[in-house]
Amino acid sequence: MSDIRVWLGDFELSNPVIPASGTYGFGYEFAQFYDINILGSISLKGTTIEARYGNPLPRIAECREGIINAIGLQNPGVDKVISEELPKLRKVFSKKSIANISGFSIDDYVATAKRFDEIDDIAILEINISCPNVHGGGMAFGQDPEQAASVCRAVKAACEKPVYMKLSPNVTSIVDIAKACEAAGADGLVLINTMLGMRIDPRTGKKVVSTGAAGFSGPAVKPVAVRMVYQVYDAVNIPIIGVGGIQSADDVIEMLYAGASAVQVGAANLVDPYACKNIIEELPVKMKEYGIDKLTDIIGKAH
Repeated sequence: MSDIRVWLGDFELSNPVIPASGTYGFGYEFAQFYDINILGSISLKGTTIEARYGNPLPRIAECREGIINAIGLQNPGVDKVISEELPKLRKVFSKKSIANISGFSIDDYVATAKRFDEIDDIAILEINISCPNVHGGGMAFGQDPEQAASVCRAVKAACEKPVYMKLSPNVTSIVDIAKACEAAGADGLVLINTMLGMRIDPRTGKKVVSTGAAGFSGPAVKPVAVRMVYQVYDAVNIPIIGVGGIQSADDVIEMLYAGASAVQVGAANLVDPYACKNIIEELPVKMKEYGIDKLTDIIGKAH
């Protein structure tokens, strides 16, 4: 029988499939479709210290092989996530989740992370460093190794739970960012976040999304994600969660060969609410076809 278990440090997952932050709400919304306890874990919707409405409408645009979004971290704020959203999830999900944390200053990140650090249901703090540093000229924390490291170092100093840094692909060298985060104490990495894309309406000549440029995700970004996971795996000695364009068990296996220990499924959930369920059920079938007994045997084996 195929063994689809994987580990993120000491955190055992029954399988490597995790819905990505922002594409699965707070999890309980999908319990109407299937038993979400089949998931390895869930990365919760991105949370900030204060409630955020997000960017002005319109903020979603479809495009060939993917989707562009400029949601802008809409969320009710960390206190309401903990007091209202997590109890709803607890009723339908018995496993531990991953808290996705965003901020616009180091103090923001630390304050939000400390609140989640107190919650037993949270296994990992996933730090999204694609946010612009309002005290640093607006450049995203994840675009500079020193800034990325400063966020990681501050959160690690304030929290006990494992800290995974979610990296932006919109950089010159993702390896440099990854190495800086590892040196600052990161327990793991999540890559990649969305790329930058844009749509213009050919009938009007106007931008489709209010912000112009926005986050591009979906099948088209998978080769970029695989390449970046592959490069980073060679450069660090901490677990990687691979994200970007995953739609099938084949995509999961490919990402593990590149060096990921688990994966996150993002845009596919917006197209098909059963995407994660289908991938989990397909994994043992594909493993048998390819002669893979244990998923952990293939992690990084493309190197």
